[in-house]
Amino acid sequence: MSDEIEIRGSVELPARRQDVELHTDDGLTLVGELALPEHGDPVATLVTLHPLPTHGGFMDSHILRKAAARLPALAQLAVLRFNTRGTTSPRGTSEGAFEQGIGEEADVRAAMDLVTQFSLPHPWLVGWSFGTELALKYGRQHDVDGAILLSPPLHRASADEVAAWQGDPRKLIALIPEFDEYLRPDAAAERFASVPDMTLIPVAGGKHLWVGESQTRTVLTEIVRAVNPEALPLPTVWNG
Repeated sequence: MSDEIEIRGSVELPARRQDVELHTDDGLTLVGELALPEHGDPVATLVTLHPLPTHGGFMDSHILRKAAARLPALAQLAVLRFNTRGTTSPRGTSEGAFEQGIGEEADVRAAMDLVTQFSLPHPWLVGWSFGTELALKYGRQHDVDGAILLSPPLHRASADEVAAWQGDPRKLIALIPEFDEYLRPDAAAERFASVPDMTLIPVAGGKHLWVGESQTRTVLTEIVRAVNPEALPLPTVWNG
């Protein structure tokens, strides 16, 4: 009898998972989870930043949850997820209240402090929607290899904050859904024109929420292509 299972939906592959707390320099405790490869050390780290909490975004937003469920096993990555201030998930509620991406600067800093505490290698920021704003606004302050933006709306990151990435040695990569409700590929090319050396990836058929297994696999593949390309192609079945 085969233990082979198809990797899709809510399938959770083996990993070492632990609840963590992040402590901000303005006195808040944030709740999160760190997922590590079951065997061996991670080759790189994803520090994930979730979508807008006032519109249902949290550390379990499906792309981030699936990254934590699959990529420690499939790509030898560490994946840190956490609720920004005032955000609730089954893991719990982070202290504080939503601050429109301003106070959340301290939340990003707390996440990077945890990366240092656990000696996690080669951190990348992976922001989705609102999380891309935090990555753009604050990512350059930290020792990261780069930032991956999923469905950036560019609502809170100013033109100057975007342009500041020009010439930065860290990689900046954005996945732009063809049918995004907020920023589509042509508009994204204009809005990011101040950073000509970044990588813009238009995703045919994609939508802001990346619904469906095909879109999930596209997103996870592009994340791994940036962070640990030797792990590609990602398998679609797991031989337990």
